[in-house]
Amino acid sequence: MDQLARRLGVPDAVVIGLGSMLGAGVFVVFAPAAAAAGGSGLLLLALALAGFVAFCNATSSARLAARYPESGGTYVYGRERLGPFAGFVAGWGFVVGKTASCAAMALTIGAYLWPGQARPVAVAAVVAVTAVNLRGIGKTAGVTRALVVVTLTVLALVAVTGLAGGGFTATRLGTGGGTPGYGVLTAAGLLFFAFAGYARIATLGEEVRDPERTIPRAVPLALGLVLAIYLTLAVVALGVLGPDRLAASTAPLADVVTAAGWPGAAWLVRAGATVAVTGVLLSLVAGVGRTLLAMARRRDLPGALAAVHPHRQVPHRAELAVAAIVILVVTLGDVRDAIGFSSCTVLVYYAVTNASALTLGRDPARKLPVQTLAALGLAGCVLLAVTLPPASVLAGFGVLALGATWYALRHHLV
Repeated sequence: MDQLARRLGVPDAVVIGLGSMLGAGVFVVFAPAAAAAGGSGLLLLALALAGFVAFCNATSSARLAARYPESGGTYVYGRERLGPFAGFVAGWGFVVGKTASCAAMALTIGAYLWPGQARPVAVAAVVAVTAVNLRGIGKTAGVTRALVVVTLTVLALVAVTGLAGGGFTATRLGTGGGTPGYGVLTAAGLLFFAFAGYARIATLGEEVRDPERTIPRAVPLALGLVLAIYLTLAVVALGVLGPDRLAASTAPLADVVTAAGWPGAAWLVRAGATVAVTGVLLSLVAGVGRTLLAMARRRDLPGALAAVHPHRQVPHRAELAVAAIVILVVTLGDVRDAIGFSSCTVLVYYAVTNASALTLGRDPARKLPVQTLAALGLAGCVLLAVTLPPASVLAGFGVLALGATWYALRHHLV
């Protein structure tokens, strides 16, 4: 069987995780999450809840990825620990959810760069990142590293400007009223979209050096760094804009620097958003392509997608297929609800991850209560998935049901 080259160490794996998470959360999710939460303190509570569920999932993902260091992530874990159908549901949920995410990220790039021509720019972005990925995973990690540096620089500018520019008011962190309830869960489900990038480390498991050591270190490190960044920027955005203005904003971080008295810096933030989302798109296309590779290897998808390029050692047919579908969605579809749809299907994906981790039993070598975290992660994923906006829940579970029906019919006819 064709194998992928193991070229990624801990720093490269962490960089890919950062590149996958930062753009989606900071530049896309805060506003709708603030609208759902209904208050400053409640938004921060929702962010902490989403981060905790993500931490549980990351712990389970790291254990499983170290045990099964090959491409495919939870598609492989579900098959190995729970059976082929569970693996298929996870893989199908990941592919459809992340394909929608790819389209949403591409359109975000277009909206920031050239709002009047968002779709053509989005198509060009998909073509560009696919070309980079086809040159090999080493190129993907190298480009993502550069994008992360630029993104962190811009986010630091936003934080410093917001805190030092005179517009920050600590009392805004306590305004908005409300008590924890359904809105907090909805906001946490939307914010979870921003944390899902750490799975890219696991889906690239076949290309990681010494996976038993690298993956358990890289996943929590990337997640911890991103959570700290999100909390800092959420506090800054709330302190400068307040919950109501944040909820209504279409470009929250650009509005932060403008409100703080630095309107000339807004273009830097918009440029930074473009760079960050490009990093997300780069890693997303790579991750979805490798899940298609894993599913094709086991004939859950057409076997032609299992091809690995003899020189570049990348799943070139799978990545080209992903690019073609994303371009189709970008050209014809409306992906404004893609965040909720993606969150729903990906939360199901991680529910399978935690259920798979529960079958591993206790791990005496780990200080963390890994079984308890897996159980809490499973419950958290289900709860956040069903409390998302109703349209997202119906669309997400509807597509999952279609995939499950196709799987059942295929196996009944074979």
